[in-house]
Amino acid sequence: MKQIILLFTLVLLTGSCRQGYSTKPEAVIVPQTDSVAKKIIEVAAFKGQQVTGVTVSHSGRVFVNFPRWRKGVTNSVIEIKPDKTKESYPNAYWNSWEIGQPVFADKFVGVQSVVAFENNLYVLDTRSALFKNVLDAPRVFVFNLSTDALIKTYVLDKNSFHPDSYINDLRIDKKNNKIYFTDSGHAGLVILEMDSGKSQRVLNDHSSTSAEMSYLTFGDKNWKNTVHSDGIALDTKNNRLYYHALTGYSLYAISTEVLSAANKSNIEEHVSFVAKTGAPDGMIFDQTGRLYFADLEQQKIQYRTPEGLIYTLVEGNEIKWADTFSLFENYLYFTNSRINEVTGAISEMTFTLNKIKLPSH
Repeated sequence: MKQIILLFTLVLLTGSCRQGYSTKPEAVIVPQTDSVAKKIIEVAAFKGQQVTGVTVSHSGRVFVNFPRWRKGVTNSVIEIKPDKTKESYPNAYWNSWEIGQPVFADKFVGVQSVVAFENNLYVLDTRSALFKNVLDAPRVFVFNLSTDALIKTYVLDKNSFHPDSYINDLRIDKKNNKIYFTDSGHAGLVILEMDSGKSQRVLNDHSSTSAEMSYLTFGDKNWKNTVHSDGIALDTKNNRLYYHALTGYSLYAISTEVLSAANKSNIEEHVSFVAKTGAPDGMIFDQTGRLYFADLEQQKIQYRTPEGLIYTLVEGNEIKWADTFSLFENYLYFTNSRINEVTGAISEMTFTLNKIKLPSH
């Protein structure tokens, strides 16, 4: 009886918060735990270097990145070789920029995300350091994974970002030839046309892209920060883009058909509230339509099925701010960025890349 009352109350609360949207919210499902025993495997560790992004190419090459949130970042992007060695990618020169230097067209400044798609690696450079305003227009460097050569640079147009933007993550839509970005510094999404290289901003300061909270809670401590649209995931089967503020508990989606339309004046009317979740960072879909995300405050990695059920894949002390996800050969790769634990110098802290088997059902 208590569980029924709880569910009913949650549904009422959820419905009362979402007036004005075109799609009725789904009922909230009490999370269930995946019964399959799970073992977390450490792939790599980084002492004194705070890793955020990870991606695994279709051939199994593993790349991670380190944002320039402080001095002492030795590499922005590295490749982890099969023998566990770590190499600057694409080379040491690209990773040699230091705070205080002028920006260069062929050096990374502040890399927040790496995404392998088909045979290319997309490196998202915020062009921001030390959480300050952008030094230059945010951009994406595209490297061919056969040659490791730069083949394209997409530079965001001035009207698609703000001085305080922090372009956080990206997804590539091959059907519509678009790249979608979240901006966690200044709430909004960015859409880039891959043919023309033109970009435009949508849902700027919209309630769906804006943070709901100014803090998250870890045990008896509050991590005080306001982080807007952050996690992003593309459902290629149903042609929908999902996104989520980091300091918030609401998952939203919008049709890629709407995002591709020439007229975006009424785009807000097409935003759909999807579900209440824990506060996540990155998100990713697998081929079965399951959406993976973290519950940062509860040290969990969860997934949502196409039917709307939420399961816990793994939880516990080995989950330390599961930041970004990638999928390869039935494994979910994730980084532990330990963001809530950092209060000063990180030289004695170790950050990890891990993997875990995908659910069997």
